[in-house]
Amino acid sequence: MASPYSTPHGPHRGKQPSLSQLRAFAAVAEHLHFRDAAAAIGMSQPALSGAVSALEEALGVQLLERTTRKVLLSPAGERLAVRARTVLDAVAELVEEAEAAQAPFTGVLRLGVIPTVAPYLLPTVLRLVHRRYPELDLQVHEEQTSSLLEGLAAGRLDLLLLAVPLGVPGVTELPLFDEDFVLVTPEGHPLAGRDDIPREALRELRLLLLDEGHCLRDQALDICREAGRTEGAEVTTTAAGLATLVQLVAGGLGVTLLPRTAVTVETARNTALWTGRFAEPAPSRRIALAMRTGAARGAEFEELAEALRGAMRELPVRVIPGE
Repeated sequence: MASPYSTPHGPHRGKQPSLSQLRAFAAVAEHLHFRDAAAAIGMSQPALSGAVSALEEALGVQLLERTTRKVLLSPAGERLAVRARTVLDAVAELVEEAEAAQAPFTGVLRLGVIPTVAPYLLPTVLRLVHRRYPELDLQVHEEQTSSLLEGLAAGRLDLLLLAVPLGVPGVTELPLFDEDFVLVTPEGHPLAGRDDIPREALRELRLLLLDEGHCLRDQALDICREAGRTEGAEVTTTAAGLATLVQLVAGGLGVTLLPRTAVTVETARNTALWTGRFAEPAPSRRIALAMRTGAARGAEFEELAEALRGAMRELPVRVIPGE
């Protein structure tokens, strides 16, 4: 008796798999467990099993190897699981584009933010969104730059708020503002409280920086190189976040660089911390929104960027006019 999975002209010929069947199979392929897969997509286990069986019949191939203890993908199932996920992602993008075209600033907006921006700019961003775009479901993801760019390329994230330039093909930057760096020192340091610090002062200071992977670390090192700091000059890296970094400064372990937007939050709690301003032109960084080039919601993101420029005029930054 011929198998229904191998019959070239069997009853499955001409049938089209449904999205429900593809979702069920993709969930099983991901979890390799019917109960977990059913829970993940909000379907009963019998309905899930039936949907996968119907998909196998429609496609004419066996996708799973079912045993009493576990579920395995067949060789064909391994290949088709990738195709199924591609189809489901494409359908999700289609629905998202349709929703965006119909009603801007509604639905979900997945915003990625770097850690050296999130605590200082999110209050302004959230106030703006709640006031002007109440129907927008803003979901915030705080990650380092490399992870954010991967998420943007994969479609996991829609928009990024981070330091630029990125120089990444396929990513469009919408500049928001420039902000100066200040030198944070312990009380009694020779440079504490000065407003005319030359960049050259960075050549010999004991500098505390963030861990590898933070773009602020790379920017600080670039500033030091521009100031003539040699590769061998002491740099102590011991902090995963700015809050820890400034406490190390307060303890007399060295000095550090902070962007202006972070100064009030990070130094107000400790009177042992002092700040110093650099002589003009002060070292600075640029913050921007970044989106996929040609994004379906591009016009919406440009409008959001312009609204953010207006809202950020109250911060100690230099807003960049929109084009």
